[in-house]
Amino acid sequence: MKKITILTLACFIIFAFFISCKKEVAPPEPPPPPPPPAPVVEEQPVVEEVVEEVVEEVVEEPKLTEEEIYLQKSLEEMNVEVPLQMIHFDFDKFFIRDDAKSVLEANAEWLKKFTTIKIKIEGHCDERGTEEYNLALGERRSKSTVDYLVSLGISPDRMTIISYGKSQPLDPAHNEIAWQKNRRSQLKITGK
Repeated sequence: MKKITILTLACFIIFAFFISCKKEVAPPEPPPPPPPPAPVVEEQPVVEEVVEEVVEEVVEEPKLTEEEIYLQKSLEEMNVEVPLQMIHFDFDKFFIRDDAKSVLEANAEWLKKFTTIKIKIEGHCDERGTEEYNLALGERRSKSTVDYLVSLGISPDRMTIISYGKSQPLDPAHNEIAWQKNRRSQLKITGK
């Protein structure tokens, strides 16, 4: 009897063990509800509408010309770019040299391209000679530069002149190389 009791007890323990290890299974989810029935659309009678076409005029921004773009710059910015080149003169002379003619021709072409630009032509001299003499020589250099530009088709109304004599040297040295640099006409943009 002891064996039966032990066997019964062992069976009971094994049975209890299997029951406790049994996983709980979640009940299956219910199926989704059926989609609602599509609404019934009553047919409306077709009404023809008269639609007036609206034609929008496409207005393109006008493209700026090279001159208009350039003229948006300040006078300082224009002069920093140095679009107009200076010319040089021989000692004690105010006649336009041959090498200066091509420079003035290029300047005239630029001025023809930018027709509203106004310029000032500055006459300069080297340090030799009196102040009065150099002021007069600088003025003659400015005038000969204007005259040459006028002969190339530039209106004299767009140009003014001034003489600085020897007061504004490019090179402050006291030798022939410096003096050659200082004998010049410089063109500066003064208006647009």
